[in-house]
Amino acid sequence: MKRAALTPQRGAALLAAMLTVALVATFAAGALWQQWKATEVEGAERQRTQARWLLTGALDWARVILREDARAGEANAPVDHLAEPWAVPLQEARLSGFLAALPDGTGNAVNDDPLAQQVLLSGQVTDLQSRLNVTNLLNGEQLDAKTAIAFERLFDALDVPSTQLKLLTQGLIAAQRQSGDSPLMPQRLNQLSGFGMSAQALQTLSPYITVLPVRTPVNLNTASVQVLYASVPGLSLSDAQRLVQQRERQHWASVEAFQKALGRSVNLEGTHSVSTRYFEVLGRLRMPQTTLQERSLVQRDQQDVKVLWRESGSLQ
Repeated sequence: MKRAALTPQRGAALLAAMLTVALVATFAAGALWQQWKATEVEGAERQRTQARWLLTGALDWARVILREDARAGEANAPVDHLAEPWAVPLQEARLSGFLAALPDGTGNAVNDDPLAQQVLLSGQVTDLQSRLNVTNLLNGEQLDAKTAIAFERLFDALDVPSTQLKLLTQGLIAAQRQSGDSPLMPQRLNQLSGFGMSAQALQTLSPYITVLPVRTPVNLNTASVQVLYASVPGLSLSDAQRLVQQRERQHWASVEAFQKALGRSVNLEGTHSVSTRYFEVLGRLRMPQTTLQERSLVQRDQQDVKVLWRESGSLQ
């Protein structure tokens, strides 16, 4: 009888012990999970911070290239064209290759770093005055007729509906009239969607238009066929293609040289030039888990190169 009475007690004690072990294991697993998660988050944040520093370095590199380009040119008659060093894209390359080339030799150790072998860096500097500037559409609170015609020709050449241009101009005029200091005016190209422009239209137009803080002339040495066709009065697409092909052999040192190549006199005063103040710097860092991209607007006045804005984000 005593043995029979002890059996349930032993079973209960065994069950309690098993529950205790299970409970402890659960707490231990939870603690381990939290620690692992914290470690992963910390590692990802550290990698992202390092990536931002690297992209900042890429931006500084681009600023140096633009400054040296200004120093090498003539201050009184600056000329910017697509055969200059700033216009050559930085093709995707391993970060370890850049670090190993440091002059002080401190980067040699990265050849043994697996992460440095997997991180790829690329970049590009783009002349934003090779595009039509949306800011030029307004002259005070009124629509600039000459610029409006250029935009009409561009929209037509790209098969973008004219209704999209109407939305753009109406939105700009309304934004300008609402505030004289223009805080409502767009600062980025993607902000034009706030005027009702479609994503498809903006995607089509993005290589050919830009939004800059002031009115700017089109650089004849860097403008695309479509932008030349749209901005030069009376120019045909075939003539624009011919001029771009001719420009590849020899850039134009002045607006007068372009007019000579054009074969006729046309008034380009104030609307076109052969030099540039505004550039876009694009840096991209591709890592094993994500790709980080940074886009910056820089303004160059002779050898003074300053950053007006920067925006970054993950692509995947």
